[in-house]
Amino acid sequence: MGAFLRLGSWKDQALFIFLLLTVWEAVAGQIHYSIAEEMQKGSSVGNIAKALGLSVRDLSEQGVRILSAHDKIQYFNLNLNTGHLQTRERIDREKICSGAGKCLLNFQIIMDSKMKLYGVEVEIRDINDNAPYFPQGEQTWKISEASTVGSRFPLPEAQDPDVGMNSVQSYHLTGSEYFSLDVQMGENGVKHADLVLEKSLDREEKSVYDLILTATDGGVPVQSGNVQIQVIVLDANDNAPVFSQPVYEVEVKENLPKGSTVCIVSAIDLDEGINGEVKYSFRKIEEAASQIFLLDSTTGEISLVRNLDYEESPSYEFEVQAEDGGSLFDRSKVLVSITDVNDNAPQVEVASQINSIPEDSPPGTVIAILRAQDKDSGINGEVTYSIGTQIPFQVQKVVDDFYNLVTTKVLDREQVAAYNITVTVMDQGTPPFSTTTLIPLQILDINDNPPHFLQEVHISYIMENNPRGASIFSLKADDPDWGENSRITYSMAQRYSRDSLISSYLSINSETGVVYALNSFDYEEIREINFQVKAQDGGSPPLSFNGSVTLFILDQNDNAPEILYPSPPTDGSTGIELAPHSSEPGYLVTKVVAVDADSGQNAWLSYQLIKATEPGLFTVGLHTGEVRTARFFLEKDTLKQSLVILVKDNGQPSLSASVTVTVVLADNIPEILSDLSSISSPIDPPSDLTFHLVVAVAFVSCLFFTFLLVLLALKLYRWRNAQFLESGSLNFSGVPVSQFVGIDGVRAFLHSYCHEVSLTRNSKKDHCNYPEGNYTDSSINEQSCEINDPIFFPCDLNTTDKGTPPLSTQKIIPLQISDINDNAPAFEKSSYNIYVPETNPSGASIFTIKATDPDMGQNARITYSILYSNMEELPTSSYISIHSETGTIYTQRSFDYEQFREFQLRVKAQDGGSPPLSSNATIRVFILDCNDNRPQILSPSQEAKGSASFEMVPRSAEGDYLVTKVVAVDADSGHNAWLSYHVVQATEPGFFSVGSHTGEIRTTRAFLERDAVKQRLVVMVKDNGQPSLSATVTLNLVFAENFQEALPEMKNQPSISESQSDLQFYLVLALALISFLFLLTVILAITMKIRRSGHPKFLQCFGPVPHSKGSIMFPPNFEDGTLPYSYQLCLSSESRKNEFTFLTPHVQIADHILSSEKPDAPFTGNDESNLNCQLQNVDKWTYFNVIYYDKKEDSSGKFTFLSSSGISCSP
Repeated sequence: MGAFLRLGSWKDQALFIFLLLTVWEAVAGQIHYSIAEEMQKGSSVGNIAKALGLSVRDLSEQGVRILSAHDKIQYFNLNLNTGHLQTRERIDREKICSGAGKCLLNFQIIMDSKMKLYGVEVEIRDINDNAPYFPQGEQTWKISEASTVGSRFPLPEAQDPDVGMNSVQSYHLTGSEYFSLDVQMGENGVKHADLVLEKSLDREEKSVYDLILTATDGGVPVQSGNVQIQVIVLDANDNAPVFSQPVYEVEVKENLPKGSTVCIVSAIDLDEGINGEVKYSFRKIEEAASQIFLLDSTTGEISLVRNLDYEESPSYEFEVQAEDGGSLFDRSKVLVSITDVNDNAPQVEVASQINSIPEDSPPGTVIAILRAQDKDSGINGEVTYSIGTQIPFQVQKVVDDFYNLVTTKVLDREQVAAYNITVTVMDQGTPPFSTTTLIPLQILDINDNPPHFLQEVHISYIMENNPRGASIFSLKADDPDWGENSRITYSMAQRYSRDSLISSYLSINSETGVVYALNSFDYEEIREINFQVKAQDGGSPPLSFNGSVTLFILDQNDNAPEILYPSPPTDGSTGIELAPHSSEPGYLVTKVVAVDADSGQNAWLSYQLIKATEPGLFTVGLHTGEVRTARFFLEKDTLKQSLVILVKDNGQPSLSASVTVTVVLADNIPEILSDLSSISSPIDPPSDLTFHLVVAVAFVSCLFFTFLLVLLALKLYRWRNAQFLESGSLNFSGVPVSQFVGIDGVRAFLHSYCHEVSLTRNSKKDHCNYPEGNYTDSSINEQSCEINDPIFFPCDLNTTDKGTPPLSTQKIIPLQISDINDNAPAFEKSSYNIYVPETNPSGASIFTIKATDPDMGQNARITYSILYSNMEELPTSSYISIHSETGTIYTQRSFDYEQFREFQLRVKAQDGGSPPLSSNATIRVFILDCNDNRPQILSPSQEAKGSASFEMVPRSAEGDYLVTKVVAVDADSGHNAWLSYHVVQATEPGFFSVGSHTGEIRTTRAFLERDAVKQRLVVMVKDNGQPSLSATVTLNLVFAENFQEALPEMKNQPSISESQSDLQFYLVLALALISFLFLLTVILAITMKIRRSGHPKFLQCFGPVPHSKGSIMFPPNFEDGTLPYSYQLCLSSESRKNEFTFLTPHVQIADHILSSEKPDAPFTGNDESNLNCQLQNVDKWTYFNVIYYDKKEDSSGKFTFLSSSGISCSP
């Protein structure tokens, strides 16, 4: 992984120091470590986390890692658990930095989170792990015996991969005193030894010498290596070969073909024969060079056996030896320099990159760290980066061959969401080579675009009377952002529209933007709703945009015409109009005035006469509603005419209303009073409850009255029976007259209550209203204001003669000026402002406008009229009028400030000239607000009348806890709409407080155990008008921590029934009173019956009474006023028949009923215990005949009647 430097000479070291200083300035921090070679795998090099100032956990979070190179061996790894840099394998310095004086391994650590590079330099210290050795092995040297003393022969150099003191430090020679060793230091600091001849050689004495050369290093412990050198003494050879030049320097290109000649070395030997034959061979050549170069031993030609590669080695250095046949030799050095050619394309490595960046990243944000390497050198190894010119990126050099790909401006994801950046790296060779790499980059969205609607102002329409929950329209907003930033939610941006809660009318789906109607709209109440819809995205922070929406309510024909005049009386009677008998055709009887709350063609009204007593007598204006006579009245015409007029609008379907007008043909009021009294008033059908109450009262009353009549009849019956029994005839002597009530008296009594009374319905008064009229004939005498006096101009005429003295005469000639209509009426001002309080009485005078005309007579007679009004919804005559003579303006209706606040009139003043002249004036009428609207409580909403709202309060709520808020509005304006809130009733006073102006209900203290769980508050909302109006709302507050705990308390809340109307209350009261009187009467009747029975046990009448057969039954005494009902007579309730059962006394009784025209019907019985008699009713009178008889039983068991006496009475 790490890059390495081979530093040998001091020049290289100086260059390294310079580069190191440069890198130290360029790279964001340089970290240096030093370790010995051959350390165990996993050994710690240093604490990277500490060097970077990070914790161990930050290493993973910040993305700290070693930047690896694809063509380098990675010797280290980073332990993210400990933060230490560790060796990945054993490091052999001699293998990495062979021959270098200082071995440095350089690599980079990158922090991905910050796209920051840190340089790391690890120095590999040498240890003495290699002994010196001689690569050539045993050496054989041939020396001529003629060699002079002091001759020097170069010995092979010992090799030691170690450096410094661990490399070869000394040589030792043993084996002969004829030779010595001379050790010298070379230019490159390497020691080499020469064999020095100390004594003359004599081949005849000794022809072979065996020497041992030992090389030792300076390490601890000291290591050495030796080689055996054999010296062969030759006969005298006068001349040694000599190279033509001591050093051969050759420069070749690296693309030189294999087999080509690199150079030719040449040596000359002056000897002849075998001593003059020269052979060439390599000496001191590295193994790598020996595999590349081939030396022809005869010709000295050096050729290539394989291709050169500048990137492997830029130069080669070796020695060539020329040796003759006499073993004399010479050596020359060959330096081969390789010229680089552009044969390698640059290699691009993406050291680090990020796949995505936010679009708001500032310019200069690092996208990727690039590293390009070209094995070529010089200009062939210089690379340049290029990217497209249409993308906002550039490449900046950081250090060495590291480059940053950075942004040049702020990116915009909405324009380009992703980039595929093509980076091209090209060298400067000829021809140039290039490499491209593709870096994809995704632009992350940030919330930098608010939503926007396709239309800033949206207009929609909906028909009134729409169903609740209907979809009205859909709003669509667009957000160019992406993901959550483009997720749009919709909401109402404003709460109120014209003092009304938007949320009470409309709702919007937060996801789709569909607007729904919460209520059914009424065009007559609201015609348009202006509100704003907010579209908010899901970014952080969220962005929003408001769109204006205007919703127009379209009118539907849902309102029937309302008849203003003639106004229907409150009792349902018809309107009365008077028409004189002398009325001519076209006479205006009355005018039906109607309005329609709808608009447009739905409010176009037409009037039709659908029913009349005399068809053809009256006509109705189709569009004016004027009721006029169509002909003269005839004697045969009914004096009371009933007209039914239908007012119909122009909607689809058409709606209508009708009014009944009674026209009385009379010239004065007394004439029609009798007719007016006979006009009946229809009664509106009451409600079901009222109807049932009326039926119940009537039934109980009839039952009570019937009971009283029965009692009265029984009373009379007994009284008359008493008279019959006493006198035997229909003589009521002995009975006080005061105790008898005759039929005539009853009729007189009943007749006294048969007055005809007409009461007004819903008057709630206990008196009768009789129509009154004050009709008087009156005539208005108009006094002309014309000034008929002419205008005279006196003309003085003086006549003077020329005498002396002159005489003169004076004559006055009168000149009369006649008026022409040359002046138009003029108002004092061109415009007037009138202020009228609302709820003004209809017909009130509000202003008098005055115009003047300087003309005279008819030319100065001014009439006033209204040209037009800016209120197009209603005809002008329906709400304003002007007196044509006086200019007084009257209101035709009561104004409502909440419906309209001002209107404008154009009044024309026209004189009576010919042609008439006129002028106009503008009158603006401003309606002043009155406190005529109570506050309307919006929240908490009351679902039903009288119901209370529930709120849940946590038991842990502290003081000043916000429980709820009462929200109210007032349709009035100004100080009339200033609202204040008050607590008027509370379960525990002082526990809650309400904001006087905010309506916020808060606790004043914490909840205590003694406090009631369920609290009831009555809050009053009062406006600031004079007089003040108010509204109340009842709140039920339940103290609970959750809804399940509060639910039982809410369910136990009693429901408050609707208040009964006054009529229903009085009906219930009357029903209870009559029932009580009825029950009391029945109880009193039973009590009296028991009291009169004379026996404490009244029920004994249902059992047999024992009598002795010899006893005598005396007739009752009627003189004391006892009626016949004082008999012991019981009506059987089980028989369900109209029959009486008489108990059997000792003297048996048989009864039969005789009709006025029917024969007797005898009664028979099965035993002696009872006898039955049929009750027959004929016409209106019933007679009872009571027969007293003696009982006689025959052999068959039947009874015989012996004697009888009878009594008759009326019911």
